[in-house]
Amino acid sequence: MPDHRHYGLPATPGVGYKQQHFSNILAAPGPVQWLEIHAENYMGGGGRPLAQLRHLAGRFAVSVHGVGLSIGGEGPPDREHLSRLKQLCDWLAPASFSEHLAWSTHDGAYLNDLLPVPYTPATLARVADHIDAVQAALGRRMLLENPATYLAFAETTLPEVDFLTEVARRTGCGLLLDINNLYVSATNQDTDPAACLAAFPHHLIGEIHLGGHAEDRDDHGARLLIDSHGVEVADPVWTLYAELIARAGPLPTLIEWDNDVPAWPVLAAEAARAGRILDPAA
Repeated sequence: MPDHRHYGLPATPGVGYKQQHFSNILAAPGPVQWLEIHAENYMGGGGRPLAQLRHLAGRFAVSVHGVGLSIGGEGPPDREHLSRLKQLCDWLAPASFSEHLAWSTHDGAYLNDLLPVPYTPATLARVADHIDAVQAALGRRMLLENPATYLAFAETTLPEVDFLTEVARRTGCGLLLDINNLYVSATNQDTDPAACLAAFPHHLIGEIHLGGHAEDRDDHGARLLIDSHGVEVADPVWTLYAELIARAGPLPTLIEWDNDVPAWPVLAAEAARAGRILDPAA
């Protein structure tokens, strides 16, 4: 597998592509230099979505983000799903491919959620085997995304950062750091997000995600954050992001907004804010 940090993505702002923004992106992309798609939305045989994607891929770097491989599941990645993913990556030739540290299948059924895994040696070995299978099938290095979590497993024996670092060491994969996920998880589990960020292996980061979260209260009245992808990036997440870039240098940074998607100028403004942190001179 290639050993380079950005895997072809520029260390600039990108956005999650939504079809309603197609004309806006072509006419006035602003600071956006690359786009990310959800793989499962483009595994069909043709039509307008694929035609638009082909057109955009001629002008922008594209990252493919998977949500259905169930990397953390008990069974190996589904062969048919992996075959369709390979077909997509073969013709699109994306600059990067990533997936979640989560599971979403059981006994052949797909669940409409990304569920967490306990951090144990057994889970680590299983996840590493699944990543090896994915990378071998696709012929490309993948990035593994840290999850948003709401509870800790009693059987967990490894810190999340140690788990991710060891998975990367065993498989050669890179890491996708979702800073909103990090902040959500740390807040929900009453740990220090700044300390979590400082411990994260910066040299393994191939991409950053920035998204919004919702706030609620649990049954005991404690603060509960929910990874919603439906609002602007929160100020504490921007602060963590600025700290990371100051330490690690510029990294490809995605604005992730999947629900209640706003008009293009709102999304472009979020990308511009990331751009000002990535390149203060700009």
